[in-house]
Amino acid sequence: MSDATGSYGKGVLLKADTIANYFRDEITAVLSTRPRASKLVGILATSAVSSRFYAEFTQKQCNSLGVNFVLKKTGAAADISLSEGDGVEEAIIEANEDPSVDGIMVYYPIFGGQQDHYLQQVVSPFKDVEGLHFKFHYNLYHNIRFLDPKTLLSSVPSTTAPAPAVEDQPPPGTVKSILPCTPLAVVKCLEHIGIYNKLLPYGDGAYGKTISVINRSEVVGRPLAALLANDGARVFSVDIDSIQEYTKRPRENTDVKRRYFPRHVVRPSTHTLQECLALSDVVVSAVPSAEYKVKTEWLKDGCVCVNIAADKNFGADVRDKVSGSARFKQH
Repeated sequence: MSDATGSYGKGVLLKADTIANYFRDEITAVLSTRPRASKLVGILATSAVSSRFYAEFTQKQCNSLGVNFVLKKTGAAADISLSEGDGVEEAIIEANEDPSVDGIMVYYPIFGGQQDHYLQQVVSPFKDVEGLHFKFHYNLYHNIRFLDPKTLLSSVPSTTAPAPAVEDQPPPGTVKSILPCTPLAVVKCLEHIGIYNKLLPYGDGAYGKTISVINRSEVVGRPLAALLANDGARVFSVDIDSIQEYTKRPRENTDVKRRYFPRHVVRPSTHTLQECLALSDVVVSAVPSAEYKVKTEWLKDGCVCVNIAADKNFGADVRDKVSGSARFKQH
């Protein structure tokens, strides 16, 4: 925290476990009311160390929560003599058709690019717990937060959005639209430490904040930038070859039947990374490289730094610059 003179001391390192415990308790309470243990199938089709670590972490967490987690290994994960991804599509289809399976996770990347995107669409939207199916991506980018489960049966997204909710509770007949796990976790962390203003209306809690998200991956960076902008933040989405600015488009006042929610729009930015960081109240970095470091001297005094890469994207001196609110580190 800043002192009375406005100077900053050592920033606080806040691990995500402190925040996650609340959600663990909530999940345990819900599961205790169910007649049988929920079954989650994880499909590991790659020999990548990071994917194997994530699968083992998932299993550990599920065991502690009472979720029946089954890890199915195919391809190089099952036998190093096989190719990466061998049998993964068949494993997804089998899990889709198994009535005892409630949820499916697939550990990406496997093939990369369009081939992985195709596999994400093979997973049934009724069993997709990661929000990677097109139906959920469409809702995320259009800022549609709730859906009628019957609409998942259609292959075409609705052109008419339901009336917006005024609180974080599904209106009657709807459920929450699934969001990607890591971007949602970052939002929950920022809510926990007060970056979101609880006095603002639902859906505008990040209004007035400027946030840089470094790495525009389709799994984490781009959906996170969209989520934050849809909540009212000004977001700089930084990638290796460009910087984009995400801001929320206001609701259009028109007598025509409303087709779209107020949602983020994307424009090219003329700012450099250094200029973005100097403006940012929050900096999120998700660069999968041990060599990449955000320059501490470029950071705004008192900002919050969020590290969600497996590698440390911030220098050892970052806590001399950030606020006492929090800095996160992924485990």
